[in-house]
Amino acid sequence: MRLAGFTGLMMGLLVCAGPLSAQETAPETMAPDAIALEQFEDESGDLHEGYYYPTPQTIEHYTSRVVTLPESDEIRRQGFVIGMARQQMAAQYTPDYAIFAKGDDSQKLIITGLRDGSLDTIYRARALFASMTLIARSTPFFQKNTQPEEATFFDLLKLLGFTQVTISDGKEFCHQVIID
Repeated sequence: MRLAGFTGLMMGLLVCAGPLSAQETAPETMAPDAIALEQFEDESGDLHEGYYYPTPQTIEHYTSRVVTLPESDEIRRQGFVIGMARQQMAAQYTPDYAIFAKGDDSQKLIITGLRDGSLDTIYRARALFASMTLIARSTPFFQKNTQPEEATFFDLLKLLGFTQVTISDGKEFCHQVIID
């Protein structure tokens, strides 16, 4: 993780969490064709498991201290993810991970490592979430909408209307957090 670039990333992305401008509508994402994706659907109906990430080895439930903001919708969630992706692509280094939203209303956040040895343990995943929490706590958006000394990155996701975050090394490791 490169924390210096990450600080600017979080600051920029929280600004981007607002609605997109008329000129900046969410791009159409290239979804795999339905036939290919259907083969990955499991009993729970998760079309993304087995396609974007392996079966999670660990699943935890996080009960948030906040409620979803009324204006948080698919466009706001996409704006948040687009802001993060833009900041990563603008950095002077190759990103360690990709971040994107999936689901009918873009309510599932997925973070996937892009190189071997990155995000390949529960401890590295939690370290990334802890870093995201520290940066989020310093933003005016987070301070206005939470008790920043107690809230976490998962609370930020709840504010934006995300219901789960899945983090994977893109190979074998996968951890999922259900946000209640």
